[in-house]
Parts: sequence; C-alpha cells; structure tokens
Amino acid sequence: MSTMSKVSVGAKRLLLGRPFRSDRLGHTLLPKRIALPVFASDAMSSVAYAPQEIFLVLSVAGISAFAFAPWVALAVAVVMAVVVASYRQNVHAYPSGGGDYEVATVNLGPNAGLTVAAALLVDYVLTVAVSVTSAAENIGSAIPFVHQHKVWFCVLAIALIAAVNLRGIKESGAVLAIPTYAFIAGMGIMLVWGFVQIFILGDSVKAETSDFHVVAENNELVGLAMVFLVARSFSSGCAALTGVEAISNGVPAFQKPKSRNAASTLLMLGGISILMLVGIVMLAQEIGAKYVMNPAKDLAGAPGGYQQKSIIAQLAEAVFRGFPPGFYILAVVTALVLMLAANTAFNGFPVLGSVLAQDRYLPRQLHTRGDRLAFSNGIVFLALVAIALVVGFGAEVTSLIQLYIVGVFVSFTLSQTGMVRHWTRHLKTETDPDARIRMIRSRIINAIGMVMTATVLVIVLITKFRAGAWMAILGMVLLFVLMKLIHRHYSSVERELENADDGDEVLPSRTHSIVLVSSLHLPTRRALRYARATRPDVLEAVTVNVDDRNTRKLVSEWEASDITMPLKVVASPYREITRPIISYVRRLRRESPRDVITVFIPEYVVGHWWEQILHNQSALRLKTRLLFEPGVMVTSVPWQLTSSENRGKRMQTQYVAPGDVRRGFTSEDRKQ
Repeated sequence: MSTMSKVSVGAKRLLLGRPFRSDRLGHTLLPKRIALPVFASDAMSSVAYAPQEIFLVLSVAGISAFAFAPWVALAVAVVMAVVVASYRQNVHAYPSGGGDYEVATVNLGPNAGLTVAAALLVDYVLTVAVSVTSAAENIGSAIPFVHQHKVWFCVLAIALIAAVNLRGIKESGAVLAIPTYAFIAGMGIMLVWGFVQIFILGDSVKAETSDFHVVAENNELVGLAMVFLVARSFSSGCAALTGVEAISNGVPAFQKPKSRNAASTLLMLGGISILMLVGIVMLAQEIGAKYVMNPAKDLAGAPGGYQQKSIIAQLAEAVFRGFPPGFYILAVVTALVLMLAANTAFNGFPVLGSVLAQDRYLPRQLHTRGDRLAFSNGIVFLALVAIALVVGFGAEVTSLIQLYIVGVFVSFTLSQTGMVRHWTRHLKTETDPDARIRMIRSRIINAIGMVMTATVLVIVLITKFRAGAWMAILGMVLLFVLMKLIHRHYSSVERELENADDGDEVLPSRTHSIVLVSSLHLPTRRALRYARATRPDVLEAVTVNVDDRNTRKLVSEWEASDITMPLKVVASPYREITRPIISYVRRLRRESPRDVITVFIPEYVVGHWWEQILHNQSALRLKTRLLFEPGVMVTSVPWQLTSSENRGKRMQTQYVAPGDVRRGFTSEDRKQ
C-alpha cells in the first residue's frame, strides 16, 4: 500500500472508526434514552426559532400585534398535539420505516407516495440549513465573531455533523444525548425560574428590548389584513412541528419492541416541545422581548450599531441577570442543539433515500450501507446540498425559513389521508369488536389530523408562497419528475434484460479474435499467447499505421521474429487509432454478422496514479468505443510493470484475511 493510500485510510479510520460487519447491525439499534436526542432534537430545538418567527411577523403591525403571540402559540401547540397523536397511529400501523412515503404509497397510490417523498427530501435539506443557521444566530448573540463569519460557521458545522453520522447512528446518538438533555434542562430551569421571579417573587424581569419601540410598517392593519398577518405568524410558528415525522421514518432503528418504543419517544417529544413553545412565547410576552427584521430601522430607541439578540438569548439574559454563566451556558447549549437538530435530517434523509432507492426511484448507491452500517452516500449527499443552500442564502434564517415547512405539511396531509383510508379498509374485514373500537378511535384521530394539517397547509401556501415557498414547491416538482424518470429508466432496463431476445441463445457461427499491436514487446507476446489459447476460428494481429517509419520498422521486426501469424496493417490517414479500428471491426461484422469478434488489448498495470496518466490512454478510449459495438467482446491483457509488482507485494504482506490470526497464519507467513 502506497504512502498516500496509508494516509487516506488512516484519516478515514480516525474520522469514522473501524468498519462494522453486517451481522453487527443489531448492535446499532437505539434505546429510548438515545432515540430521543437522535430523532427528536429537530422538533424540540425548533422551539428556539419558531417563537422568534411569530414575533418577527407580528412586528409588522407594531407592538400592539404582539398581544396575539400567546394565542398563535396555543394554536400551534394544538396542531402539534393532534399531529403527535396521529403519528402514534402511523408508527403502530407501519413500523417498517417507510413512514409517510409508505403510508401514502400503500393507501393512495405511487404518485401520492412519490409526492410525499419529494416533499420530505426537500424538507430534510431545509431542516439542516435552517437549524444550523439558527444555531449560528444564537451563538452569534453571545460571540460576535461567529455572527461576522456565520456562513463559514454553518459550513463547518454541517461537515462536522455529517462526519459524526458517518461513524454510525448509535454513536451519533451518544454524542447528541448530552447537549440535547442539557438544552431541555436549561430551558426548563430558565422558564421555571423566570415565571417564579415574575409571579411568585414579584421581581421586575425585563428584556433589553423592553424599552425599545417597534416601528410598524403599517400600524393601521384591520380586518382581513390583520387576519392575514396573524395567519402568516401562525404558519411561521408551525415550523415547530418539523421533525415529528422523523420518528415514523426511523422505527427500524429502535430496539424491540420497536413500535411501542417509537410511540413512547414520539409522546415525549410532543410533550416537551409543546411546553417549551408555549412557555417561551408567554415568558417573552411578560418581559417585553421584541424581535424585528431590521433593528436599525424597526427598533426606535435602540443605540447605534445595536446587534439584535435572538429571543432565547434575550430571555436568558433577563432571567439570569446577575449570573452571566447562566446566559452563556444556555446560549451554548441552544446553539449546540440547533446544530445537532440537523442530525434528525441526517438520520431521516438517508433512510428514506434507501427506501426510495430500493423501490428504484433514486440511484441504487443510496441503498447501500457504508463501513459503519450507516447509509453513507445519503449522508454525504445531504451535507453537500445543505451547504450549497446555506451559502446561496448567506446563512439567513429569515430567508431560509420562508421555504420551510411547506414540504412537511404536504407529507402530513397526505399521510393522514392515507391513514384514514387504511383504517376504513381494515374495518371492512375486521370482525373482532375490541379491534374495531381501536380502529374507529384511530380513524377519528387521523381524520382530525388530516383536516387540521390540510388547513395549515392552505394557510402556509397562501401566506408564504410569494415570500419564498414557491422555490420549495418548485424543488419538490423537479424532484418528483426526476424520480419518475429514474424509475422509468430502471424499469426499462429490467424489461430489456429479462424479456429481450436478440439471438444470444443461438451459438455464434465462428469466433474471430484480433490482437492489437503497437510494438513487438513482451505485453504483445503475452496477448498473442492468451488469444491463441482461447482457440478462436480466426486469429489475426492488427496494427494501425499512424507513422510510416515506425510501421515499417514494426513490420520488419515482425517478419524477422518467430511469430508465424501475419501482421495486418490498417491505414490511418489522419493519424488516429480508435476510428480505424472501429471501422475495421464494423467491416468484419458486416461481412459475417453471426461471428463474435473478440479484441485483445495489451495494457500496462502501474503502481502510481501519475503513471496511469502516462500510459493506457489510447487503450482506454478504444475500449470505451468498442463497448458500444454489438457482437464485439473486449479483453484486456494486463502486463504488470515493476511499480505495480512492488505495490502488489506490499499489499499481500499487509493483508490478513478474516480468521487468519485465529488459525495462526499472519502476514509474516505470506512473506515466505
């Protein structure tokens, strides 16, 4: 193994760890205490930016509109409770891991399932982008350097999360557990201590923005305009629901009993998220926290150069006044959990991509597991697309969030519609009274979820379409079309390979072998011997005349050698090699259509990458063209140069096959 290969393998092992055997897949399954941070970090952490977006939208109408914030938060909480209850039914009914895609495909048809898949894939990418940019904003509230370089911060964060996930789902869950539980504890302490100070101790707790005045873009909004504004703040607050569906997609990753553990984790997720969401909005309302689009223009009374802090940072600063470590600790754990919230997408996207690849809607490479039994190709692809999105939007949360949640509510609505049809179909054949009661109850829950999520979807589309949601919808449409085209390709290839009858079952009348000759050296002699050993009906040596002097020299050497086979010279007026050979082979095919032509090409086997550039380029081009010729077989005859022999010996001495050590056979024995 070369030094460069050693370095690359060593770096890979350092980052990802040693590879796992396939039979260790069961050891990577998650208990509930680790499954919660793995799958629920997105939904829980979204409460760090969902309340902020509610206040941001309401600021358009001035300080008076902030009175609607608690009611908007309660409405979002009700939707979340219904969605969590609905998805608990999904988890029990479809535990295989297909999630919304499987529910929609089975009950509503392939097109509905593919629509859900496209929506979820787009939403997973946006989850990574929004979570990481929100983390940059929160930590930038405490560390100005991060705020000034937030794009680079986001790129590095996404790369780090991808690397952690490439090590395997269980190990990434162990890494996530500490900051996720620290975030839950920190938020709980902050909310409880804040409300205790206000309502029990009677202390005056004020945010730093409490004395600033919000300059309304339009302070005369009434009637339908105000309803539209409140609806838009509600749609922005519904970002808190993202990540709920990830558990239904990740049921196979849970320890047994899978469905029950997944449902319990989903219930914990919903309860914690609802308490946080409502608590943050109500506490922010009590201490007078404000959040606007442009602080310099929209906040009257703010000092020059004022850097606006996130809502969470404002709450922590006010509640933990006199205790700066509390502010910094909460800022750090909030930033960490927002970054790691992207981990939900890094678990959901590859699993869904694997299911779609298995159904031939995505490239098959997404279905294979890597060294650590994670879907490595899906993880890397998600990281690259998310990085491109972050860089393209300059890591601005407010810009990215306009594209957000459209996809997740499309999947919510179609999934709940599919579940209603699922229970209706099973009720037609179920005769057990107890089972029918459970099914009817589940159908009612899913029906309520269907109506509510469809309503929210309509509100989101109306209020966010022009603000950027159209780009997410366009992405879903393009992805839908692309997956249909991929599926069509795989299906056509399968039909062609299974059903085509091109006469291959009829034996060829003759075999005609051609050995390509560039000079009379050892590789050519080996190719001639190998071709003769195959016992073809016709065997000939062919060279292309690209230089008259060299060709005459080769013919002279050939005639003086001990080779009895004649050398045929093919003319090349334009000094090409590939085209004259192709023309010659085609002429043979026209003369004898039932013959099989085998072209033997001598090739050098080199030990260094730079040697590959210096050799085999003509052979590579010729092989590529010959592969498209029907009735033509191409055979490479390798000749190992000294560099390749040395590399082969090093690889042989360093390789130890499985079981060699147990049998007492080591690499030292290979040297003998």
